[in-house]
Amino acid sequence: MEGITEVEGWAEELESVFALLAGRFGRADLRWRMRDYVRGLLAPVGRKNGWQLAEYAGHRDPAGLQHLLNGARWDADAVRDDLREYVGERLGPGGVLIIDDTGFIKKGTTSAGVSRQYRHVRKDRQLPDRSLRGLRHRPWQSPGRPWLYLPKCWTRDRERCREAKIPDERTFATQGELARGLVLRCIAAGLSAAWVTADEAYGQDWSFRRLLEQLDVGYVVAVPKSQQIKSLAGIWRIDQLIEEAPDDAWQRLSCGDGAKGPRVYDWAAAKLPVNIIFDPDPPTHDRWVMARRSLSDPSELAYYLAYAPVGVEIAELAGVAGSRWAVEECFQAAKNQCGLDEYEVRRYVGWYRHITLAMLAHAFLAVLAARAQDTARGAAETTPPASSPSPWQRSGAYWTLSCPTPDPTRTDDSTH
Repeated sequence: MEGITEVEGWAEELESVFALLAGRFGRADLRWRMRDYVRGLLAPVGRKNGWQLAEYAGHRDPAGLQHLLNGARWDADAVRDDLREYVGERLGPGGVLIIDDTGFIKKGTTSAGVSRQYRHVRKDRQLPDRSLRGLRHRPWQSPGRPWLYLPKCWTRDRERCREAKIPDERTFATQGELARGLVLRCIAAGLSAAWVTADEAYGQDWSFRRLLEQLDVGYVVAVPKSQQIKSLAGIWRIDQLIEEAPDDAWQRLSCGDGAKGPRVYDWAAAKLPVNIIFDPDPPTHDRWVMARRSLSDPSELAYYLAYAPVGVEIAELAGVAGSRWAVEECFQAAKNQCGLDEYEVRRYVGWYRHITLAMLAHAFLAVLAARAQDTARGAAETTPPASSPSPWQRSGAYWTLSCPTPDPTRTDDSTH
């Protein structure tokens, strides 16, 4: 624990975390093993496997810690809920729910969810595909509820699932279905998430975006350049619309701080027409198309769709879009600092318990970091928009998109 002793009050904070969870472990020996396990995950242990964690805790062998993960009676779902409440209380309100995934390289064929991955890994190694989704509360991040992605090669083989102790009710679910379930669970639990952001894999899913709109949750999600924008007048690709943006529509904004200071890009954003089918009268939210352009390479663009309460500034939308990168930092920190990927269990129950306790350890570190560091954001520099030809029209302080005229010489090869 030498690495965090300089943070004032860390011991009291850790004890408060243990007190929060104490009632989930009915026996005193399990409570102490849980404490030893979490302390080991937080410690400067070379590799956070059973033996090294046991040695750090002063145990003769890893049997006690392995029993905590695999055989002991305690409810990991209840601990997960306590973790979510802890994150919401310490790091909220006004959180950003980031939907993303990560994977762990594992050997063999019996680890829960493991499947063959041929790209970028050796052929004799296995990778559980897209195994976690992430939650970030501004300005500090911590993983949310773990979801193990099960490929069809698993869900079609119920005997294999039973051997790995995967519950019978776990059937195949797509990435989008897992994401929608995560959002519904978080909102139902009262988690204070003002925004959702995600990469193209989720952003291009209309049913995912529509669910967020029905929940009155704002979003800024990445989409591919071939993303279709539909209106009563027709269908256009988002890159075609952005190409029509006048020079004055681009604003130079910081979308958050990076390792070398504010991350500054040029942004173009315009409101879409009101959807008379879904939106109330008057509408409470606006839909936006957005693009981010690199300063060093103007040909490098990223595209977004957004749904935001009426009156939200473009700088805030850019900040939400920029917050998505934090989930990668979150996963990497949880792996490097808390042993998220260093488990030595093959069955689902042990995997789920290890992941839950590792996320708890990382949430604790995130709370300490939030106390210790200045959370001020870099100020954004903007260029006020001016008038422009159709389809980009100035409306008050904002740009809007009227019905554009399709270019008959262009071929729409969109698949989304």
